[in-house]
Amino acid sequence: MSWLETFRTGLEAVRTHRLRSGLTVLGIMIGIAAVILTVGLGQGAQNQVSSEISALGTNLLTVSPGSTTSSTGIRGGFGTESTLTQGDATALSSTTVAPDIGAVAPIVQSSETLVAGSSNWTSTVVGTTPSWATVRDRSVTQGRFLDRQDVTDHTAVAVLGATTASELFSGEDPVGQTVDVDGTPMTVIGVLNSVGSSSTSSGSDQDDQVVVPITTATQRLFGSTSLSSIIIQATATSTLSAAYQEADTELLALHGIATPADADFTITSEASEITTATSVDRTLTILLGGIAGISLLVGGIGVMNIMLVSVTERVREIGLRKALGATPRLIRRQFLLEASVLGLTGGALGALIGALGAVLLPHAIGDPITLSAPATAGALVIAIAIGLVFGVYPASRAAQLAPIDALRSE
Repeated sequence: MSWLETFRTGLEAVRTHRLRSGLTVLGIMIGIAAVILTVGLGQGAQNQVSSEISALGTNLLTVSPGSTTSSTGIRGGFGTESTLTQGDATALSSTTVAPDIGAVAPIVQSSETLVAGSSNWTSTVVGTTPSWATVRDRSVTQGRFLDRQDVTDHTAVAVLGATTASELFSGEDPVGQTVDVDGTPMTVIGVLNSVGSSSTSSGSDQDDQVVVPITTATQRLFGSTSLSSIIIQATATSTLSAAYQEADTELLALHGIATPADADFTITSEASEITTATSVDRTLTILLGGIAGISLLVGGIGVMNIMLVSVTERVREIGLRKALGATPRLIRRQFLLEASVLGLTGGALGALIGALGAVLLPHAIGDPITLSAPATAGALVIAIAIGLVFGVYPASRAAQLAPIDALRSE
C-alpha cells in the first residue's frame, strides 16, 4: 500500500467518526491555543515594560536620598531623608569630576492642587532645570520648554503634561493662560508631548505633571531646597557603569562618608529595572505555559483513547487487511497517520484561534499579546508529535493482532 493510499484510508477513518474525532481535535486545539496565547501574553508584557523603561532611557541613573529614623527608632523608606542638594547636582555636572556623565537633572517634586479659572486638578509639580527635557527625552508640542533664564530669574512659568492640560483647559489652548499652583499664579509656556502611563516601579502617569523652574519650586512653592532626586544620563549605555562609579565616589566625598555601606543616598539604574521586570514576566510566562501544557497532555490522552477505541472497533478490518497481505508495518503506519491527522488538525485550528485571540483579546483586556512565529511553529510541531507519541501504543496493538484471532472476533 502506497503512502497516498495510506493517507486516504486514514483520512476516511477519521471522517467516518466525525463526532469522536472532533472532540479529540477540540482537546488539542484548546491546548495549542492556550500555549500560544500565554506565551504571547508573557512576551507582550516583557516588550511593553522594556519599551517603557527604554523610553525613559537605558543609560540613566537615579540618585535618591537615604532614609530617616525617628526619635522612637522607626525608620522611613528610601527617599524620606533630605540629603541631596543642588550642590550635589552641580558637582556631578562637572566633566572634570565625572567625564562619563553627559547630563544631570536635579528634581524637587510634590503633589499640589492646580486651579485654572473654574477648573481644578491635583497633579505632580516637578521643579527642575532645562536639562530635564534632554535626560527624559521629552519635547513640547506647543509653546516652549524651560530655559536657563527662567531658572536664573525664578520665573513663575510652567510646562504642562498632556493630561494636566486637558483636565484644566478642556481642549483650549493653554499656552499663555494662568494656572494657580497651590495659590501661586504661574504662566503656562508650553505643553509636553504625550508618552502615556508607566507600568514600571513608579507606576505614574508621565503625562500628568507640571514642570517648573527648580528655583521657583524651592523658593516660591515648596519652601525647601533639598532635592527629591537627581537623574543622571551617562554619555552612552556602555559608560553607564563608569558613570555610576563616578557619581557614587563624588557623592560619598561631598557628604563626608568614608564607608560606602553608610551612604545616605542610593543609586539605581533603569537597566536593572528592565532585568528585574523581564525576569518576573518570564517566570509568569513559564508558569502559565506549564498550565497550558497540562491541557495539551489531556489532549494527547484523548488521542490515545480514541485510537484504542478505533483499534477495538476495527479488529475485523485489521484481520482482513493482514490476511490479504498487509504487513504489521503498514497497519502501524496507518494508525500513526490517523493520530497525526488528528494532532495536526487540532494544532492548525489551535494556532488559528491563538492568532485571532492575539488580535482581539488586547482590546478586551488592555494588555498586549505578541504573536511569536517560533511559538506558533513549535505548537504545530508539538501537535503532530502528540499524535505520534500517543498513537504509538494503539498502532502497535493493531499491528500485533493475529489475523485468525481478528477475523473470528465478534
